[in-house]
Amino acid sequence: MDDAVNLLQSWGLEVVLGETVTASYHQFAGDDELRARDLQRFIDDDSVKAIIAARGGYGAIRIVDHIDFSRVCDNPKWLIGFSDITVLHSHLFTNYRLQTVHGQMPINIHEASKYSLQTLKKALFGEDLDYSFKSHDLNRTGNAAGILTGGNLSLLVAVLGSVSDQSYDGKILFIEDVGEYLYAIDRMFRALDRAGKLKNLAGLMVGGFTELKDNDIPFGQTVPEIVMEVVKKYDYPVCFDFPAGHIPDNQSLILGRKLNLSVTKEQVVANYGEI
Repeated sequence: MDDAVNLLQSWGLEVVLGETVTASYHQFAGDDELRARDLQRFIDDDSVKAIIAARGGYGAIRIVDHIDFSRVCDNPKWLIGFSDITVLHSHLFTNYRLQTVHGQMPINIHEASKYSLQTLKKALFGEDLDYSFKSHDLNRTGNAAGILTGGNLSLLVAVLGSVSDQSYDGKILFIEDVGEYLYAIDRMFRALDRAGKLKNLAGLMVGGFTELKDNDIPFGQTVPEIVMEVVKKYDYPVCFDFPAGHIPDNQSLILGRKLNLSVTKEQVVANYGEI
């Protein structure tokens, strides 16, 4: 945590720690009541300009319905995090059209790439963000423009049909995950498709899928193969190995903002445009 505080202070930011940073209740950073109260405190404090989740793990879905987010309509502020924080990203866009930052959290600072931290600073301070990397063999070429949405695949499935769910129509979807079995990724991705989430996308960006597991009898497909088998019936651009997710080079994404995406056989280029 000290590394993260020092980094944020070096950017000229004043850091205020929540009670939950040092709290513990089983596997959680405090019980549900404490965690909800802590988050509510920072939402209601107009002097707070950004709320950074110290870590992910599990637990946001237990408290999201106990938070009054209405204050952010009059006083928007950044919410930063990824993984389990996907619940909050989706909820805030669906209900309040709030843009949020999918990016590095304090628990990851010690292993984060220098560039990923630079993108976090750029996102927080309103500087331009763009992405460019070599194209994967299974990418599907094309151009797309649309509001960027998504996050952790497991959590996107977990909020299906709830007040935190959203329409993906016309949007560019980003997905990532960690520690899952290959068959579970196949099941969850097909669940999104059966729910009509993949049919009308503008584009699909697949980020880090790390620490994957398999059964004694192998599933027989990689993540790119799983994805392309499901979306082969559609025609929007698809790219793999987008530099975001449970990886050191977890570059910051602004969810809820229009993104321009270009996928060619040689490279993938993305940048934000006006809504």
